[in-house]
Amino acid sequence: MTIKDLKDRNLLLFECLSGSRAYGLNTPESDTDIKGIYYMPKSMFFGLKYIPQISNESNDEVYYEIGRFVELLIKNNPNIVEILATPEDCILYKHPVMEKLNIAMFLSKLCKDTFGGYALTQIRKAKGLNKKILNPMPKARKTVLDFCYITENYSAVKVKAWLKKRNILQENCGLSKIPHTKDLYALFYNNEINIPYKGIANKANANEVSVSAIPAGEKGIAYLFFNKDSYSSYCKEHSEYWEWVEKRNEDRYSLNKNHGKDYDSKNMMHTIRLLQVALEIVRDGKLNVKRQNRDELLMIKRGELDYEEVLKMAEALMEQIEQETTKSKIMDKPNTALVESLLVEMRTALYAD
Repeated sequence: MTIKDLKDRNLLLFECLSGSRAYGLNTPESDTDIKGIYYMPKSMFFGLKYIPQISNESNDEVYYEIGRFVELLIKNNPNIVEILATPEDCILYKHPVMEKLNIAMFLSKLCKDTFGGYALTQIRKAKGLNKKILNPMPKARKTVLDFCYITENYSAVKVKAWLKKRNILQENCGLSKIPHTKDLYALFYNNEINIPYKGIANKANANEVSVSAIPAGEKGIAYLFFNKDSYSSYCKEHSEYWEWVEKRNEDRYSLNKNHGKDYDSKNMMHTIRLLQVALEIVRDGKLNVKRQNRDELLMIKRGELDYEEVLKMAEALMEQIEQETTKSKIMDKPNTALVESLLVEMRTALYAD
């Protein structure tokens, strides 16, 4: 089932603009995000074809089945709670049955952790991008040889430099594992054709060193250590970095590079926004999706504050949220039984029609 099917079959219950347009933070470059709510046809809901969520390929249009939507509302999921509190000028369609649900039924002290936890996730994302921006990785991946060392005079010498100094080709070397040790090998060398060693690494993209059959009586010329743990960590980071490069939003990346602060300013803007919303919920019992401090938040998005300044703002907000939650008059958590009864009423009305 697609979003078009939902509309063609009159299954839509709610549709709204979301994201920056709902927050009042949109700029000429902003995308248009849409969220919605639908219900399953009776046969699919009672049968084996229940679909809790439908989205388009770019994931900027996401629709939730009413049961899944209510389930997430009860948990005070930030994205879902914000849909129910959508400003009137951002609502594109609303079925009369949706009048049974209102935001006051759901705002609870759970928001301290759900909004705060989501904000912390944004901080971690910003820190992760900070690391990637400051530490770009070459496209060409290092090889096993870059993580091999020769033990020499109580020190470790990179095997490439050691081989070059002695005019030895790695292809003419053979390795034999030293028993009862981790990643330590005896290194043998012979450039004669009748003793074909496998080399230290017989493939450019090898993930292990090569072990050769060593003829009896051969004498090793050195001991080689392969730092396998470090190589594995490097390969993981290299893969993650270039996967990020392939998927990153180039406009957003350019913004983060151009403002010169080397952090994901959009993530940090949403961190502050989420924390400010959480504070208003526990302090005032209200959820204001459209933000009144547009200039301040866009200033953060433009990278006009240092990373540490934004982190201090976030820390101060988290402290305020903790203090306000202890004296807040909002409920500890939504009344699940009440909400479930309303959901039953809604489905009964929908399926009766």
